[in-house]
Amino acid sequence: MRSEWWNRTRAFFRRESMDRELDAEMAAHLEMAIEENIRSGMTPEEARRQALVRFGGVQQAREEQRAARGLPFLDVLGQDVRYTLRTLRRDRAFAVVAVLILALGIGANVAVFSVVNTILLRPLPFPEPERLIRITTVDPPCGESCRTYSADATQEFEERTRAFQQVTGYFAFTGPNNLKLVGNAVPVPVTGILVMGNFFQTLGVQPMMGRLFLPEESLHGSRPTALLSYPFWKRQFDGDRTIVGRTVNFSGTDVTVIGVLPRTFDFGSVFSPGARVDVFSPYVMSDFENDGNDLALMGRLNPGVTLDAAQQEANQLFPKLDANLKHPEWKPNYTGRLIPMKEYVSGKLRRSLEVLWIAVGMILLIVCVNLSNLMLARAAARGKELAMRRVLGAGRGRLVRQLLTETLILSGAGAVLGLGIAWAVTAFLAHQSSIALPLLDRVQLDGAAAGWTVGIAIAAAFLFGTLPALRISAGNLQEAIRDSGPGMSEGRRHEGLRSMLVVSEIALAFVLLVGAGLLLRSFVHLLDVDLGFEPSHAATISLDFNEGQKSEARVAQWEEIIRRTRLIPGVEKAGITDNLPLSRNRSWGIHAKGVEYRPGQLQGTFVFIVSPGYLSAIGMRLVEGRDFSWDDKTPTVIINETVARALWPAQDPLGRAAIAGGAEARVIGVLADVHESKVEDGGGWQM
Repeated sequence: MRSEWWNRTRAFFRRESMDRELDAEMAAHLEMAIEENIRSGMTPEEARRQALVRFGGVQQAREEQRAARGLPFLDVLGQDVRYTLRTLRRDRAFAVVAVLILALGIGANVAVFSVVNTILLRPLPFPEPERLIRITTVDPPCGESCRTYSADATQEFEERTRAFQQVTGYFAFTGPNNLKLVGNAVPVPVTGILVMGNFFQTLGVQPMMGRLFLPEESLHGSRPTALLSYPFWKRQFDGDRTIVGRTVNFSGTDVTVIGVLPRTFDFGSVFSPGARVDVFSPYVMSDFENDGNDLALMGRLNPGVTLDAAQQEANQLFPKLDANLKHPEWKPNYTGRLIPMKEYVSGKLRRSLEVLWIAVGMILLIVCVNLSNLMLARAAARGKELAMRRVLGAGRGRLVRQLLTETLILSGAGAVLGLGIAWAVTAFLAHQSSIALPLLDRVQLDGAAAGWTVGIAIAAAFLFGTLPALRISAGNLQEAIRDSGPGMSEGRRHEGLRSMLVVSEIALAFVLLVGAGLLLRSFVHLLDVDLGFEPSHAATISLDFNEGQKSEARVAQWEEIIRRTRLIPGVEKAGITDNLPLSRNRSWGIHAKGVEYRPGQLQGTFVFIVSPGYLSAIGMRLVEGRDFSWDDKTPTVIINETVARALWPAQDPLGRAAIAGGAEARVIGVLADVHESKVEDGGGWQM
């Protein structure tokens, strides 16, 4: 059997030479028959006629020999393709419209698939990513401070755990441009982040040049070292390979560059979408032992350890961490929730991306229904052609195959053009750092996207081609040939089917319209949310200042900056803050002085350190009390309504003493609640 198929395949690719051999052999046999007839007494003309009669049809014999020695399916397919190309060349308008519509539908599907594949389906870009686990708290009551852990708690968990091969983390409260690269005429803003010494080893990331951090470089008093991200190295040092081992000054500190991370590693795309991190330095545990929760933790499971087993261990260990901490009064009651890193990075987007995927799928369905209508309308003009082919012997299956070949060619052309559209869309998305989606920089057209393109191209061809092909090939031959009005009977025959397709198209469009309307309504609802401030009338600018200044000098400098800012035409109010709403957050503990609280009764409070005038400049509303003043000599605090109700229910909070961040402060004002972390969340605890 294998030998027969091999011989047929060889014969298929040697058709021309074998046809010449067959013609020569047939001509030789014919001449021999003619000569034999002449010897028997026939005239040359009669001898040739008799030989041809006995030999049979030459063309039929040639076709039989081709079928016996070659691959008939490929021969027929080649005929169908050539016929389709001639037909579409005559009807260019239809071909162009069909290809463009398909290109848009297929391109949108491939682009969305590439995003879904990168964010939801493809594993994280680390070795054995299924063993990487994010460690966070159970149902954190506040922001990042309630999802993170202190340095001493991290060290204790790292020592006790048996489920994790390694535990690591990074400083969770890094702001953009927190460092300055000094050495040139103008300092360059740089974003640096502190990571535990084993951070890259835990992830399985190896440097492109140089080495990773050594254990002794995470100890107090050690020589400052840093790893550079690949984009920062290319941008700032022009890809100079001699940078490893050199000393660079960041914000007045000489730091030794020990390596450059690979191009494939992007901290922001995985851990902080939209952020750009340039420099990585060791997190020195002993320097943060007296601080609160600031480490975002993750770990790599030991081989063979399941997530359930690790979770059981975490349930036992985390509640016991409070007892041995240096400042247990600062810490919450720790809990530990283990989430696969892939789920933590992209799990929240799953539903939104699935809805988007379904939406573009419905768009492709609408395209297919629309093209089915076009095929039926086009069939009216081709009715006599198809009927004549049936009269000449073409069966219904042969016509259906021919019509499906047309749809496959149209769909293939649309897929090629759609692939170009998808490539342009994904290339654009991959360079949009302002879009806070994880792994977005890794979106690209790969083998999976190519396979998906082929799959939906074939599916689209059969979706919009099968029904018209079956309907067209089932027409009445006598009606089609006899009808003097081109397309009249075909139009009547297909009217019911076309009406059904139109109804289907409208129904699908209506579903999409309703979905889009609901999304628009949700968006408008978000726009109507009272944020507690007025961003539309506020503008911000980042300021650098001398961190070594005394507090008195710094306050005087801030006063002067605000005074000069108010002199700018169009500026009515001005103020300074170390943080903005809806950006990164941190929280401190707060409670009323002299009041005992039950465990878990209070939660962390979002903290904004601001100057006088900031509240009115950004449009926050004081419900009662007053704003800060440059003349305040004792610690003061302004709290929001939520904190006021929790600490002093049914009482006036003004003038009362609160313990905030371990220090006593007097309440001088109550602020209307502000959405501090997300628009869809309510105003939480703030001061």
